[in-house]
Amino acid sequence: MSNLDDRPDVVTCAAEEGAGVQLLTPREVPLGGPRAMTVRRTLPQRERSLVGAWCFVDHYGPDDVVDSGGMSVAPHPHTGLQTVSWLFTGEIEHRDSAGNHAMVRPGEVNLMTAGRGISHSEVSTDETRTLHGAQLWVALPDAVRDQPPGFAHHAPSPVTGEGWEARVFLGSLLGDTSPVATATPLLGAELLLDAGATLELDVDPTYELAVLVDLGRLDVAGTAAERSDLAFVPPGRDLLRLTAHDEPVRVLLLGGPPFGEAIVMWWNFVGRSHEEIVGFREQWQAQILDDGGVPADPDEAGGLREGDGRERVVPDGQQVRDGRFGVVVGEHLPPIPAPGLPNARLRERR
Repeated sequence: MSNLDDRPDVVTCAAEEGAGVQLLTPREVPLGGPRAMTVRRTLPQRERSLVGAWCFVDHYGPDDVVDSGGMSVAPHPHTGLQTVSWLFTGEIEHRDSAGNHAMVRPGEVNLMTAGRGISHSEVSTDETRTLHGAQLWVALPDAVRDQPPGFAHHAPSPVTGEGWEARVFLGSLLGDTSPVATATPLLGAELLLDAGATLELDVDPTYELAVLVDLGRLDVAGTAAERSDLAFVPPGRDLLRLTAHDEPVRVLLLGGPPFGEAIVMWWNFVGRSHEEIVGFREQWQAQILDDGGVPADPDEAGGLREGDGRERVVPDGQQVRDGRFGVVVGEHLPPIPAPGLPNARLRERR
């Protein structure tokens, strides 16, 4: 889930109470394969890289699995981040190199902490006919980004009011608090509004907020947002007003205090320098084996790494040897090799 580039349109609109709401529009990104599943990516982009510690927002579906092929993301590595999986429709099987095997289901959050390094796979189940959801990443602060990998699951109970329903999967909102631990203060919630309904939310004035519109049209603090827009609300307000237009609305509300650290983000890695990312890529490539059981070359030319020899280094049939990112337990899909690095140095994002 990579191919980060910076090309979408951005519109900054005047909001109520004098604060600016920034509308980030998506770009379509194929995840690869002969029938590539396409996602709508709103974060990162040139004008905004983070919302709090949230550093990546992919929104997909509803997709007919017969047409799209569903989700089949083979083992791939991560460092320095947490993945947050949230589904509206369908079911995805998660496996990782820390030994976690779990299902991602609608209304239930799965949070995977990569820490110093993990690899995982995500495959939609055979029973899934429609796939619809969001894949989100959270950058880990420098003090804890080398922690061991981990995994958490939570199925929040709905909180309801007149014309609205909410599920708080991270942080606190509407009197409900998620038990899932995060490395920085975060907010994550699914909100449903009836047509014409208004929901006023007490929010932390130190938080940056983002509203990802999944269904319908609504006003976010007085600014109209369409389906698949990400409406960014800067810190400074303690009340956020959401008003649905003439149809039901579903959004994800994300937030947190400004991250305050520069990150370098490329492919599936979050680091702090170009050199770190180069090292992560080399370590992943060194774990991937060719058909003879020999590590693939970590440089862009391919081939074999000098000095590794041609002896088998793992049991027959295994396509990844152990290393920084581990081996995904019980997964038989071949691993995804890292793409070639760009010719220019990777730049910091804030």
